[in-house]
Amino acid sequence: MIDYKQKTAELILEKSPSLAGELSVTDIAQAIEVPSDKKMGDYAFPCFRLAKVLRKAPPLIAQDIAAAIADDPMFEKVEQVNAYVNMFISKTAFLEEMLKVSVAAGEEFGRSNTGGGKPVIVEYSSPNIAKPFHIGHLRSTGIGNAIYRIYDAMGYDVIRINHLGDYGTQFGKMIVAYRKWGNEEDVRRSPIKTLLDYYTKFHVEAEKDPDLEQEARDTFARLEHGEPEELELWKWFREESLKEFTEVYDMLGIEFDSYAGESFYSDKMPRVLEELKEKDLLKVSQGAQVVDLEDKGLGTALITKSDGSTLYITRDIAAAIYRKEHYDFYKNIYVVASQQDLHFAQWIEIVEMLGYDWARDCVHVPFGMVSLEEGTMSTREGRVVFLKDVLEKAIEKTKEIMLEKNVTTDNVDETAAMVGIGAVLFQELSNNRIKDYVFKWDRVLNFDGETGPYVQYTYARSASVLRKAGEEAVKKAKDLAVSGCLELSYISGESAYDLAKLVHRFPEVVIEAGEKYEPSIVTRHIVSIAQAFNKFYHDEQILTENEDEKTAKLALVISAGQTIKNGLGMLGIKAPERM
Repeated sequence: MIDYKQKTAELILEKSPSLAGELSVTDIAQAIEVPSDKKMGDYAFPCFRLAKVLRKAPPLIAQDIAAAIADDPMFEKVEQVNAYVNMFISKTAFLEEMLKVSVAAGEEFGRSNTGGGKPVIVEYSSPNIAKPFHIGHLRSTGIGNAIYRIYDAMGYDVIRINHLGDYGTQFGKMIVAYRKWGNEEDVRRSPIKTLLDYYTKFHVEAEKDPDLEQEARDTFARLEHGEPEELELWKWFREESLKEFTEVYDMLGIEFDSYAGESFYSDKMPRVLEELKEKDLLKVSQGAQVVDLEDKGLGTALITKSDGSTLYITRDIAAAIYRKEHYDFYKNIYVVASQQDLHFAQWIEIVEMLGYDWARDCVHVPFGMVSLEEGTMSTREGRVVFLKDVLEKAIEKTKEIMLEKNVTTDNVDETAAMVGIGAVLFQELSNNRIKDYVFKWDRVLNFDGETGPYVQYTYARSASVLRKAGEEAVKKAKDLAVSGCLELSYISGESAYDLAKLVHRFPEVVIEAGEKYEPSIVTRHIVSIAQAFNKFYHDEQILTENEDEKTAKLALVISAGQTIKNGLGMLGIKAPERM
């Protein structure tokens, strides 16, 4: 796909010798804008900053540049407006190239080799064993899965890691609670909800009997030392929890390459402590071992407690070292809530202090928090919304709507699952990831406006047009698009051209989303494509009797529909053929 900004920048520099040595092609490309008003062209180049360099008024500079590039066949029209050079790309050349590339690429459109196969780790989801997989986990799970898919589309070799929270004092509490109030049958029947009840009860009882806290610490210490009874219970809680987590991952269509959680690194932490000692980074404070980061503005990092037990930070350092040595990552991306900003800043700083030059290749991608209308979620108090319940309710409501409206589809249950789960994921990925939000059932299950179901419906509409046209007509449109033999004058109208420009930008949008770790950039763009497609569908008669006109318009439908489907796929959302 031609990068018109880049090509325009090269042309401006080539045709304006006075700019040589003052601006680079990159400088010019970065300065080129896309005007909000289409009457001002497809691209605009502001000349204000050149006034000092060229000692000339910006409008006169713009006039000279416009005159120098006006005859290039890339442009339909070039004009100077005040201090701007406004450029209108040749529609025929643009449409021919866009359709040729996008139709030929098909399912691969939007993918690139930007990453060159370099290994990238994405750590996401990472729920705590024996605790609820609640709506808050959708943030890390959905955002992380989208980042994995985007990086995969950019040509990186992506390793998906689910760093399970399967270690720590909480397991001492869980084991104590199970022994005092639990039974095997209840846990097997409903692992997470039952273990949550035990965990909640432990904190209620600990208010009355503070000795329970010490009993839990002692129990975890025995677990750390590999005592068989504690180890057996811990393994069982882990296995039962994973079974339930896997049900949710299956519903979301999410897989992982590794479930190596915190416990995996328990035997790798002595090495970290030894390296910290060798570098003289450890200090003793009230019996605990710490690293002083005050001079870095990061406070004091607690490495081991006074009883010698380790913490998250020790395990994260051990995990990063293991991952570098095992995967030799180019980037190690952590999709973890913004509440952990300080934690990540501390341990990455410590890794750098240990002398590892790859420390800054570890990237924390934070996101905002989810709260309930009645307040913050709390597993201790048992106040949570289970993610599985949200997904099932979304599917149920979608099915009700489909039956009410007599929607024709190949399989009602299958389509309801695609649309219901897609609605939940799309809502999660439609806003900037750093924003906090309040979970509201009405908003999650609202299918009107700029939503997942709207975008899915638009794709289904494009698929319907192609079915009506017939296989032979679709094949002809593809063949002529790829060979550059379409009668493009039939799709030069405003709505068709607006749609084509958005499709053209899709590969660039994918790379931007990856570089910014921001899936909402893809989400918003495919909403724009869906809106533009529906305007084109409304403004134009597609299946006309004129064979050349029908073929050209079908090529644009093929291109736009496939782009929407590819965009949804990068968000982990399926695209139903009928809706």
